[in-house]
Amino acid sequence: MAFARSSGKHRGPSRMTRRSASIAGAATLATTGVIGTLAAPAFASDGDGRDQNGDPGTLSAEDTGTLQILAAEQPGTLQPLSAPDSLSAQVADQAHAQKQQAVARAQAEAEAKREAEARAKAEREARERAAREAERKRLLNTYQSPVAGSDVTTSYQANSALWSSGTHTGIDFHASTGTKIVSVGAGTVVEAGWGGAYGYNVVIQMRDGSYTQYAHLSSVSVSAGQTAMPGQQIGRAGSTGNSTGAHLHFEVRTGAEYGSDVDPVAYLRGKGVKV
Repeated sequence: MAFARSSGKHRGPSRMTRRSASIAGAATLATTGVIGTLAAPAFASDGDGRDQNGDPGTLSAEDTGTLQILAAEQPGTLQPLSAPDSLSAQVADQAHAQKQQAVARAQAEAEAKREAEARAKAEREARERAAREAERKRLLNTYQSPVAGSDVTTSYQANSALWSSGTHTGIDFHASTGTKIVSVGAGTVVEAGWGGAYGYNVVIQMRDGSYTQYAHLSSVSVSAGQTAMPGQQIGRAGSTGNSTGAHLHFEVRTGAEYGSDVDPVAYLRGKGVKV
């Protein structure tokens, strides 16, 4: 006996098969960005659209598996600034502000450093000026022997026919020819050159108003009008003028005129010089 079959067409796809096809179609449309409703085609039970009884077949909403597809955003549409972009802008602004603050702080620190260095320099220069001034004042008030390491060989007011006044108006220091002769203190040179019986001589008006004379020199190292400082060389010892041998005649006067002489030893000792 032959295998019995139904008189109609073979059975159409199952509900599960139709839903799978519908979902696949919807997924395909979703990628195109088209808004719409996709309904799965009404599959008939056989090839001509009729069911097993030969009547036109219809599928319910449940069978069609209708899906709503949301369209993707259309390209080219301006969108509001997203949260990541806004945060990035804030970070950039903050970094810029911090950089400006750092630059301003560096400039302020550099300016403060320059001001501190300028103040330090000014203070250092002020100290140096004060030190120089103190040294100048010290020198101005410093006195010393006109011949270093020498002794007095002839005292003040010694009697002898060698002197026109009959007495010695100064003191003599032992000094060989060429020995350096220096100013005993600070003053102004008022005479430098030939002085008659005194030979080559130098006369200095001291700061205290007194006059010191250095006579019988072999050479002169200063000129009239020049400032002399303590210990400054003014000439070299010799035996010029009314002299019997190389030595230094040192004389101190209260005025420029002859006869105003005073004791040179007492004068020097009064200035702190050991004679």
